[in-house]
Amino acid sequence: MAEHEDGLRTIDAAPDAVRRHRVLFRAVQRRRNPRLRRTDITVTDEAAVKRAVKAAALGNAMEWFDFGIYSYLAVTLGHVFFPSGNDTVQLLSSFATFAVSFLVRPVGGMVFGPMGDKIGRKQVLALTMIMMAIGTFAIGLIPSYATIGFWAPALLILFRLVQGFSTGGEYGGASTFIAEYAPDRRRGFFGSFLELGTLAGYVAAAGLVTLLTTWLGGDGMEAWGWRVPFLVGGPIGLVGLYLRLRLDETPAFQKLEDASLHRASEAASTVETTAKGDVAKIFREYWPTLVLCVCLVGAYNVADYMFLSYMPTYLSDEMGYSETHGLLILIGTMVVLMLVINRVGQLSDRVGRKPVLMTGMLGFLLLSIPSFLLVQQGSLAAVAAGMLMLGLSLVCLLGTMSAALPALFPTQVRYGSLSIGYNLSASLFGGTTPLVITALISATGSDLMPAYYTMIAALVGVISVACMKETARRPLDGSPPSVATPEEAARLVESQAPVPRF
Repeated sequence: MAEHEDGLRTIDAAPDAVRRHRVLFRAVQRRRNPRLRRTDITVTDEAAVKRAVKAAALGNAMEWFDFGIYSYLAVTLGHVFFPSGNDTVQLLSSFATFAVSFLVRPVGGMVFGPMGDKIGRKQVLALTMIMMAIGTFAIGLIPSYATIGFWAPALLILFRLVQGFSTGGEYGGASTFIAEYAPDRRRGFFGSFLELGTLAGYVAAAGLVTLLTTWLGGDGMEAWGWRVPFLVGGPIGLVGLYLRLRLDETPAFQKLEDASLHRASEAASTVETTAKGDVAKIFREYWPTLVLCVCLVGAYNVADYMFLSYMPTYLSDEMGYSETHGLLILIGTMVVLMLVINRVGQLSDRVGRKPVLMTGMLGFLLLSIPSFLLVQQGSLAAVAAGMLMLGLSLVCLLGTMSAALPALFPTQVRYGSLSIGYNLSASLFGGTTPLVITALISATGSDLMPAYYTMIAALVGVISVACMKETARRPLDGSPPSVATPEEAARLVESQAPVPRF
């Protein structure tokens, strides 16, 4: 009886009122929280889920293939696109151009995100893929500074802006796409494939740059070899576009769209709503969750870009390793992470998102200085051990974040809110990481600056994870439960059935 009364008290009424009008309050409770019917539950098609995961992950792989190329060729691109002189100035100019694309990512998120909530996830993801492929391919065609002078860095910045604008709709859309396709109990596992695409993109970029550098040498890379990885990005983009156009819209968005057809006034207001109004609504109504998203993504992106983008430059510029040697060590570490990332996603499905995310944040907070001290020892074993410590901390974030972030927001604003929050944070903290770390090392002379910077970000991450709600094995906010089999749906309905009273 006491347990039953507790259920009724969720209506926020006084206990004595609940006791006096039990039937009335029970009716109100049922109206607010109706029991599930079989038709309310989405039974996922595993083949469709796998197609969605493949298309989303390939797009993410292409995005990070591009960013990986730019990071790993930072020194070469500095020589090609900027006036000769001080090597540090050229490197800073190259990283500044890397960071420029992040300035327009929030703008892309504000355009593509609400668009994805209005017209569907599929169309927007196809559009972002086209723009990314065009931007990447075009960079490979730009003449050098020695050929056209000032126009070389100007064109580089232009096409980096195209890439950044398209990327504004990529991660939010891809993670939303997978999260809305996946069954609730396996969202972490399927979401981890998105970041498997991230690692695959970086490994492909690092591997291609390493092969070209070994084959052509430094002079050959500066002469024409640097163009090859960018030109490869075009055909990869066309493959990704083909896969995305073959997909159906996500079940969660289809149900939301079907429900809106039965509400004529709401449907009409949706058509009349402007993108500006959608963005204003997100900031007005969801700002606490948006702040939490920005903090989580900021901590995650600083660690991500420090390790995957900046470390090869650190090993070559600060530690004296050859570019090829540094990339090979990073490739080996990333291959290990690729082998375990899906297990991390499965673990987050079992124990929850928060414990796995907290492990990764604490790993960066406590192990960054020991890791960099090991790297500074210089021996292959010490460098590999330091890199692996950082990598295992990062994989806790990579394997979990793509399932945790979409679950922060309800279905009707998920794409827009996540795109805005993710890209604001990526713009402020992610793309600037290599530039900030390079500048800090130059200003202080301390080789431990990457560790200090990452520890500050990790501390913000620890606080943010502590503040977030656990979402593992639960339906997405604003969406019906999603299960893998009809039998699981039947069990879920039975568990909601009323207990017979005698």
